[in-house]
Amino acid sequence: MKTNETAKKGLYVGVGVGMVLFVLAGLLPGSLLGGVVGLKIVGAMYGGPMTTAILPKIILAVSMILGVMLSAVVYILGPGMIGWSVGYMLEAAKKRAEVGDAALSRASSK
Repeated sequence: MKTNETAKKGLYVGVGVGMVLFVLAGLLPGSLLGGVVGLKIVGAMYGGPMTTAILPKIILAVSMILGVMLSAVVYILGPGMIGWSVGYMLEAAKKRAEVGDAALSRASSK
């Protein structure tokens, strides 16, 4: 068995769970928070409500996209790293048990 195979499987499971969580709970809040930040930026630049010019609309769209992307990073990377960590710990425990069994069998054969 290759090294870190269990850690890779844990990473894949974590990323899969994170993608589902992102679609269910992260897409709309990311868009909403990005839009609020964009409106604050446009309000600070132009003062008052959003005008009909194209630049404020572009700023708002970019901030909404960035909000969704940041939400995706949090929702996908977080569970992915947790899954990788759990897989790595399980693999380390398995290797430690194998080393302990090998040492135990050497001690009993003497």
